[in-house]
Amino acid sequence: MTVHHLNQLLLVCSLVLLVAVAAVRISSRSGLPSLLVYLGIGVAMGQDGIGDVHFDNAELTQVIGYAALVVILAEGGLGTKWKEIRPGLPAASSLAVVGVSVSVGVTATAAHHLIGLEWRQALIIGAVVSSTDAAAVFSVLRKVPLPSRVTGILEAESGFNDAPVVILVVAFSTAGPVDHWYHLFAEIALELSIGAAIGLAVGFLGAFGLRHVALPASGLYPIAVMAIAVTAYAAGALAHGSGFLAVYLAAMVLGNAKLPHWPATRGFADGLGWIAQIGMFVLLGLLVTPHEMGDDIWPALVIGLVLTMVARPLSVVVALLPFRMPWQEQALMSWAGLRGAVPIILATIPMVSGIEESRRIFNIVFVLVVVYTLVQGPTLPWLARRLGLANSSETADLGIESAPLERLRGHLLSVAIPDGSKMHGVEVAELRLPAGAAVTLVVRGGESFVPLPSTVLRRGDELLVVATDPVRDAAERRLRAVGQGGKLAGWLGTGGNGTGG
Repeated sequence: MTVHHLNQLLLVCSLVLLVAVAAVRISSRSGLPSLLVYLGIGVAMGQDGIGDVHFDNAELTQVIGYAALVVILAEGGLGTKWKEIRPGLPAASSLAVVGVSVSVGVTATAAHHLIGLEWRQALIIGAVVSSTDAAAVFSVLRKVPLPSRVTGILEAESGFNDAPVVILVVAFSTAGPVDHWYHLFAEIALELSIGAAIGLAVGFLGAFGLRHVALPASGLYPIAVMAIAVTAYAAGALAHGSGFLAVYLAAMVLGNAKLPHWPATRGFADGLGWIAQIGMFVLLGLLVTPHEMGDDIWPALVIGLVLTMVARPLSVVVALLPFRMPWQEQALMSWAGLRGAVPIILATIPMVSGIEESRRIFNIVFVLVVVYTLVQGPTLPWLARRLGLANSSETADLGIESAPLERLRGHLLSVAIPDGSKMHGVEVAELRLPAGAAVTLVVRGGESFVPLPSTVLRRGDELLVVATDPVRDAAERRLRAVGQGGKLAGWLGTGGNGTGG
């Protein structure tokens, strides 16, 4: 490749990224998951689009897709709040194992008897479409306040179920007879155990090291955090465990460890996650040949209907049976089983393995993901409201970021008051922050001012709170308590009492 060709490639890549970033605005206004916009860009650039780019390298797509998925899982784990998902971990684990098994069985049976696929192809499709996508779900639900238990279960499920699904797809795509079900379950259990152990170990060791080893520049902390997360994936995969579960758990441990320069780290990971999603979706769009999909639309609609209306609801009911969850929450989780980039990436595995009719499998999965995301995505907020799960009684949590002021031995807390927060209407003095913490600035409507003790806080305000190092955690606890319980939080059992201030 010459320098001229390299310059052209860089120009094309930068233009694609700029168009994709601009497309985020379209997806946020329309309520559609951004994956559809990025896939559309890839299809438009492909051989049936205006770009006329011929690309059919499924192996390269799989490698890049795996790399992008590692980054996306790491970014998702860093943003996962342990206190929110901890109560729902047993239910999420059941959905990721038992639920996936039920979904694969029901979907594969439908694909075999209704579409006429051979059992191997039917099992591959059943496994491929059984993985949910957190990015697709929460891009739609980001403005709908839901019970923390529901969001915690959905988020943890989407982080956990990639691992068993990958194992199943690889097993079904291997030449020769498919192992007995008990062999597959034993292999899944072993790989998940190894991946979980390595992920937690790497996460805790990495967090310990970052807290006790001072790096020479703040910009190295985000790179170190992502490097630790990727190390967890590599170590888990080399140990014949689940690398995807390892990277998610390691990132979750790091994300809840209160590491130095956390706002910069979170922003860096968020940016990498967006780049990974955009690149992965555009590449998957390039791999598609739309004019070849005509005969696969009807099978995709049938399989998707069975998956959405039978397999997913049945898997939720069976997996959550021991937990006795309300039917409204189970109904929302059934409809919230959005499929994103992961199934399309997994559909490249049988193509690389040379499985018969693998191209048809890829086309069916692609059509299924696009059509049913268009149906489910925009209707999720409406369904949440109809089921009474999107209500104002579920108080939105404060957005708090902390930047260390190392030489001053203090912290600068940036607090965003969301809609629905009970901090609305509270005076600054009524926050009752601990001695050593104070609200120094309020940003309201694009203008900033120094507040008085009698200043009344409003939804949409952004506060700058300075806290000394010893009271930093107590100040954040008190702010969150007021956000959840209002000015009487201390007396109403919400906790987070402060003294002085």
